[in-house]
Amino acid sequence: MRPHRAFRHTVIAQLHALLLVSIATACVVSDKDRSGKTNQPSPAAQTAIGTLDTADITAPVYAADTFDTAGFAARQADSVQSDPTFKRIGTQTVNADITQFPRAVPKGGPAALKLQILLDRAGFSPGIIDGMWGKNAVLALAYFRSSSISDSSADGPSLDSTSPLDKPAYEQLLAAAGGSPALINYSVTDDDVKGPFVVIPESVYDKAKLKCMCFTSVAEELAEKFHTSARLLNQLNPGVDLSKLASGTSLVVPNVADSAAPPTDRVVKLVISKTGFWTHALDSAGRVLYHFPSTLGAGYDPSPTGDFHVTGVSQNPPFHYQPKLFAEVPDGKPEARLPAGPNSPVGVVWMGLSKPHYGIHGTESPETIGYANSHGCVRLTNWDAERLSKLVRSGMPVIFQ
Repeated sequence: MRPHRAFRHTVIAQLHALLLVSIATACVVSDKDRSGKTNQPSPAAQTAIGTLDTADITAPVYAADTFDTAGFAARQADSVQSDPTFKRIGTQTVNADITQFPRAVPKGGPAALKLQILLDRAGFSPGIIDGMWGKNAVLALAYFRSSSISDSSADGPSLDSTSPLDKPAYEQLLAAAGGSPALINYSVTDDDVKGPFVVIPESVYDKAKLKCMCFTSVAEELAEKFHTSARLLNQLNPGVDLSKLASGTSLVVPNVADSAAPPTDRVVKLVISKTGFWTHALDSAGRVLYHFPSTLGAGYDPSPTGDFHVTGVSQNPPFHYQPKLFAEVPDGKPEARLPAGPNSPVGVVWMGLSKPHYGIHGTESPETIGYANSHGCVRLTNWDAERLSKLVRSGMPVIFQ
């Protein structure tokens, strides 16, 4: 079964099925697309980004179990317990100013949602915006608070993720995020509802028959557009049937960062933490300009360690299923090519790395980012991957630590 983006907060028993597909995915690029690449940038490093037009992006979907080693199941359990505060989320409560300091951020509810949206706009992504103050949001705020410190990407004593929110940090976040409200009204457009929308089958070979790995519904499309979940859209829009959205329908949505905004040219390198589960875009002084929660490899398919560089970007890449590349899949299974789309196992963008078979890419399951393990590659939400793809250049250093 394909993992849907809407959280199954009240049905914890279904987590196992979700994780089977969304976590048990690896990604590589075939050697023919990496020929001649080395781990060191050329003298023309950090030039305009190259486009991997022929990227042959490959990943098997295992029929084997994968352990939830990063706390995804625990997060889902916590979300059930937070329902009383979650139900207080609304336009008035979220857009209200926070006035009491210092304060601990609640596990969920209006304040948590407001801070998630502000962090998203400031470039310190909390991952999926769901009104829950989980690990991703805690780290995003901690790194935002330390972002003015040189070499603030390092894990260590300088990073305090437990201190309460104080007024100076909140005012700094408001300034970085801009003065617009956290929740806004949005009118569904003709483009939003025109599709195509598809039913995603279970079999990889049936998926290969599709014309696109498109969104399954208008609700799923809008949830991704506003970096959120169908559950939160439901909470924000009581009385609106998300399964029957039409052009002109008015919705309350998170006022999130614009992924089409012009990128900054101050980013000089990426640092990826294999233990902290994040990707950072740094300036020349080592300050964090952008923070993205990430899913990385573990176990028998760990992410690499060392220094590499970006080789190029492929937007909306196809997905090449090659069983012979992986010991866990019988070699006799036929190959398949899945079409591009937001529900592709590699999402909407692939950023190739000089390490053969590795890249940074999006996902069809944003709720798992930062809480589950991949089989080697660096996985971000689709919107974070799109944002990062506009910040990188060919030859830009990428350090796994």
